[in-house]
Amino acid sequence: MTANVSTRTDGASAWAPQLLSVLRITSALIFTLHGSQKLLAFPATDQQPPLLSLFGIGGLLELVGGLLLLIGLFTRPVAFVMSGMMAVAYWMFHAPQNLFPTLNGGDAAILYCFVFLYIVAAGPGPWSLDAARGKA
Repeated sequence: MTANVSTRTDGASAWAPQLLSVLRITSALIFTLHGSQKLLAFPATDQQPPLLSLFGIGGLLELVGGLLLLIGLFTRPVAFVMSGMMAVAYWMFHAPQNLFPTLNGGDAAILYCFVFLYIVAAGPGPWSLDAARGKA
């Protein structure tokens, strides 16, 4: 029975590098939408912060950082900055409202923080410009 468990684990593990790329791409796509909404009003929103405000700078980081993560270019340093940005966003804007992330609206910020931190450690995966450049 041990051999079957090991075989299943090895089979699933074979997909780990590609799924890392899928995690990076999916997270980056959704993250980029937050920036495009703040800076470009797409998807449509009533909230467009001034560029030289905390939310405007956050939107710029989300848009540019999200696009870099999406294509997997400079992945580790960009993911490090984005992880830190999400930690700051959580503690500065969400945590003061309530102790519980589900009540303060900060659950996405926490999740992004740790997904990006994981990408710092794990790298971009094989489907990235960094891998194509041999810099993964």
